[in-house]
Amino acid sequence: MSARAIMEERLRRAPQRWLVTGCAGFIGSHLTETLLRYGQTVVGLDNFTTGHRANLEDVRAAVGEAAWERFRFIEADIRDPVACRHALREIDVVLHQAALGSVPRSVEDPASTHGTNVDGFFNLLLAAKEAGVRRFIYASSSSVYGDDPRLPKSEDRIGRPLSPYAASKHANELYAEVFSRCYGVETVGLRYFNVFGPRQDPDGPYAAVIPRWIGEMLARRPVIIYGDGETTRDFCYIANAVQANLLAATTRKPEALNRVYNVAVGECISLNALFSTLRSLLAERLPALASLQAEYRDFRPGDIRHSLADIAQARTLLGYEPTHSVLAGLREALSWYLERLGSPTTQGQVLSNRVAS
Repeated sequence: MSARAIMEERLRRAPQRWLVTGCAGFIGSHLTETLLRYGQTVVGLDNFTTGHRANLEDVRAAVGEAAWERFRFIEADIRDPVACRHALREIDVVLHQAALGSVPRSVEDPASTHGTNVDGFFNLLLAAKEAGVRRFIYASSSSVYGDDPRLPKSEDRIGRPLSPYAASKHANELYAEVFSRCYGVETVGLRYFNVFGPRQDPDGPYAAVIPRWIGEMLARRPVIIYGDGETTRDFCYIANAVQANLLAATTRKPEALNRVYNVAVGECISLNALFSTLRSLLAERLPALASLQAEYRDFRPGDIRHSLADIAQARTLLGYEPTHSVLAGLREALSWYLERLGSPTTQGQVLSNRVAS
């Protein structure tokens, strides 16, 4: 039996109480949905700085009213220690996703990044320790690899951080290690590599590249590529990230705890190739988009040039096995992107093309 099948069986046979921070966000809402599907009781915490109420409504519609009864929502900020202590009452496992993401945002506003990502993280970790929480899983980031040029990125080798965001995530890993050593809190950090999928915010100056580009293509606006387009990323579909969280939360291997893991596919793609792939996928339904071209701007400060993950440690210790490649993830998410990001005219064209085919 695969590690994933064992994890699913454990969840169904032994329901627990979970806290998902950032539950109205992209990754947090998918974790909440999956846990409710597996019969778990979930407390969700979010302040809607980057999360959206619509994501929670999507979860409610997806799981049904009976499962939704096992969800309790707290609107609060992790920078508030009292709110953290309240949220952690009678919780078995924490999946901590709440953060201010984006390297450019952190360069422009380092104080807000530190307040949420470091002070908020510490508040939650301390409250978890005081509440006797069994396990604390948290979102780290591939940005911690900083200026280390070696590929693939291996968990035991990191460079100097290139942004306040990277520094904040490194601080999370250091605090988690100390709390494991000093207080016996079981922690696992997950270094996400460019997670994408449905519910990811396409709007604003700090939007992730895939939903932003798709939205711009559908609106016939210029797609901006920073640098020469040969920057590479290891894009990871949301289903892979959910799997990694639940494997980390349910593992019974002592040697798998109190570590950090890369969460990725182990394959990289350049921004130029990503642009071409997205254009081709969209043009299958909207042929007029086949002629779109990208515009190039200067490199942005703080961005890592190349990113490729070594996922051997997650495979060996957690049993992590990605179910979706980049292309498979894009194909699975494409209908959501078209439905949510396209104009009524675009959606009508897609429907007409489906009928015609």
